[in-house]
Amino acid sequence: MTPTTSAALAAARWRKSSRSGDEGACVEMAVVPGAIAVRDSKDPAGPALTFPPAAWTAFAASPPRP
Repeated sequence: MTPTTSAALAAARWRKSSRSGDEGACVEMAVVPGAIAVRDSKDPAGPALTFPPAAWTAFAASPPRP
């Protein structure tokens, strides 16, 4: 995986999860060079997790848990 710089994360186009409700518990994701980044929308300057695109695709395709 390509290291993701803070500049790439700052310039990323973040999108809120459609599964995040209006209660403020939101997850955002962005496509950055070589990875998919995920962060907590309440802390946009905080840490972001990054995943290889194949891992993100497998996660997104998995069935929701009850």
